[in-house]
Amino acid sequence: MAKLIRTYGGEPFVVPAMREVPLESNRQAMEFVDALIAGKFDLVVFLTGVGVRALVEIADKAGRREESVGALKKVKVAARGPKPVAALKELSVPVAVVAPEPNTWREMVDALDAGFGDSLAGFHVAVQEYGVPNPELLEALTRRCLEVVRVPVYRWAMPEDVQPLREAVLGVMGGNVDVVLFTAAAQVIHLFQVAAEMGSVDELRAGLRSLVVVSIGPTTTEELTQHGVTPDFEPSHPKMGFLVNEAAQKAPALVAEKRSGAARSMSARQAGLREMVQPAKKEAPAMASANTAIAPIDFLHEITSRIAAADSFHAVLGRIVDFVSTVVPCDSCFVYVLEGDKLVLRASKNPHADVVDHLGIKLGQGITGWVAEHREPVALASNASDDPRFKLFKNLPEDRFEALLSTPIMCAGRVVGVINLQHRHSYQHTLQEVRLLSTVCYLVGAEVERARLESENAQLAGRLEARKAVERAKGILQRDMKVGEEEAYRMMQRESRQRRKSMLEIAEAILLGEEIRKGQVAAASEQKAAPASEA
Repeated sequence: MAKLIRTYGGEPFVVPAMREVPLESNRQAMEFVDALIAGKFDLVVFLTGVGVRALVEIADKAGRREESVGALKKVKVAARGPKPVAALKELSVPVAVVAPEPNTWREMVDALDAGFGDSLAGFHVAVQEYGVPNPELLEALTRRCLEVVRVPVYRWAMPEDVQPLREAVLGVMGGNVDVVLFTAAAQVIHLFQVAAEMGSVDELRAGLRSLVVVSIGPTTTEELTQHGVTPDFEPSHPKMGFLVNEAAQKAPALVAEKRSGAARSMSARQAGLREMVQPAKKEAPAMASANTAIAPIDFLHEITSRIAAADSFHAVLGRIVDFVSTVVPCDSCFVYVLEGDKLVLRASKNPHADVVDHLGIKLGQGITGWVAEHREPVALASNASDDPRFKLFKNLPEDRFEALLSTPIMCAGRVVGVINLQHRHSYQHTLQEVRLLSTVCYLVGAEVERARLESENAQLAGRLEARKAVERAKGILQRDMKVGEEEAYRMMQRESRQRRKSMLEIAEAILLGEEIRKGQVAAASEQKAAPASEA
């Protein structure tokens, strides 16, 4: 899909929204296999190809694959679309009924009615479920059939990393996205679930209404509608190729229409986001106001819990970047840590392997250095590079972004770092956002300093161990080569340069050789002593 979007000239933002996980227990699936083999079902309905393969795998692990496939060939089988049909075809299982496009539960029921008619009243039916139960389908079949049994084989879960979903919520709310493509109902559920955790459901819903929303088909559309969002259209066929193709054709006109006044302007979207951070005063019940005010507390609880869970310097900084990017929408987030008289770039929202841990800024240099030197935040809404304090770093494309918010990280009354937020386009930071980021910087200051000191201590310990190894190796060379201390050290230096290895690696090689020699000497001594002991 991403490749196809690029082909049509779009810029894809891929947001993993769900993952397939096995059930904790296969009891129900095994009960189905046993009952199927015993001939207790007249009809089996498969809703996904993955479900077909999962059931066969479960039967295979129980040593009943051939029996279960043979039993499937003896009963009536229905499939909800081409994917389960393909999986059943691999097993040479004939399919009596196939639900036509758009392959929803309604088409499935209609196809069963057309295929079996009144005889459904005497059927014992098993339904393979996907991700979550389909209550509408189960209810429709229960009304028509003698017995309906659910057969769950896997479930949908949230992705392990929900940060992309959070960024998607912020992107939709901030107007940084033009078109949203939904390919499954579970994606909608999880997106709104994350928004609920952020206290931003209303803002997300408003943002989606102002964008072009495309749904893969009726099931996904129903889920969107339940969340108060009406998709702009569905593709003519519920397939991803048609989805992208028709979105490329229809979306530009719809985007232009919504930008011209059918939806909120960009400034209104930003205002909506700021309202999430600091709710505006309005008439509402007292309980509603209290619930709205909880959102910032949840954010503060999240950052403190994240920091408490971290166990390394870069892990702490990575969690800070994630959190700050969630609190204030931004296209870039840098964390600089003061080390000596330089601010060293130690963490970035965007990947910068070439400059992270390498780029250093002197105190007073550039806007970042000015913020650290004067201990004051700087907020520039546009043309940040025109500020007289600005300094360009050629390896940082973010330096060409329009807006900048730079805030010092404080600990015990002194600066320990700086956080920079940057925006590609003009962005007017509110006083509440500046204060909120400053509060975060106060909160994380002590933890940044602790993590930095622990990192320094670890490095010092490592250097001390390396020095001890070099000294031991040097002594071995003095003994074996009959040279002085200075000459032994120069010998190790030459080997280090010629072999392009560190002094520690050279020392460890010498020490390893000494250990091997001692082992050989000890083994030889044991062999010489063995005959004497036997005598």
